Amino acid sequence: MPNWTRYAVIAAVLIAVVGGGVFLYVTRDLEDASEDIQENTQQLETETETAAVFRISQAQSTATYVINEVLRGEPFTVVGTTNEVAGDILVDFGDVSASEIGQIRINARTFATDDSRRDNAVGRMVLQAENDANEFIEFVPSAITGLPDAVEIGDRLEFDISGDLTISGSTQPVTFAAVVTYVQEDEISGTAEVTIAYADFNLTIPNVPVVSSVEETVILRLDFVAERVDEAATEATEEPDA
Repeated sequence: MPNWTRYAVIAAVLIAVVGGGVFLYVTRDLEDASEDIQENTQQLETETETAAVFRISQAQSTATYVINEVLRGEPFTVVGTTNEVAGDILVDFGDVSASEIGQIRINARTFATDDSRRDNAVGRMVLQAENDANEFIEFVPSAITGLPDAVEIGDRLEFDISGDLTISGSTQPVTFAAVVTYVQEDEISGTAEVTIAYADFNLTIPNVPVVSSVEETVILRLDFVAERVDEAATEATEEPDA
């Protein structure tokens, strides 16, 4: 075998080994969630007799991202979901327009699509969620517009929620469009959705040979069920033993 051919073969083998090592490094499993999602999420408290707090149920709720790409020459929609989401909603039944929404948190390490290797690469390279400072995506509402003065069981409300969204250490103002139903006395459910340009959050998507293009925007959506909190019971469980 001529020397140049031998060198070419050796180079190809080295490239394959190094490339394979990088691929395995990038797609290896992410670290588990560092804490219970509700543990350090802001909890709202009622200040009037007409108000009630509803807490997002992880068992019945999901946070989702949706982004379109061209995969192996064909259009493909990537959908990543997680039930690691938490937050409180305070409904003032005396004046619904005065209701509040607390901090919403999502664990960025836990999104799952149809491919665990993609999940690990997105969590590690795009969201940088292995860094403890970036583990949680956070939304801090500052204003709610479009709420009525009163609500009855079965009513479906449409309104906007504005606030600051933080992803991977970058914070930008966004407005979610929300649709919420007052299902029953102790339960509300709904969705909240916003479309963002991921570049606005300094997020970059690595070049992958099988992906020829990726859209510049991503949809973030929360589908939730929130259950009424029995504050008396909650306070009792939080009191230290005598």
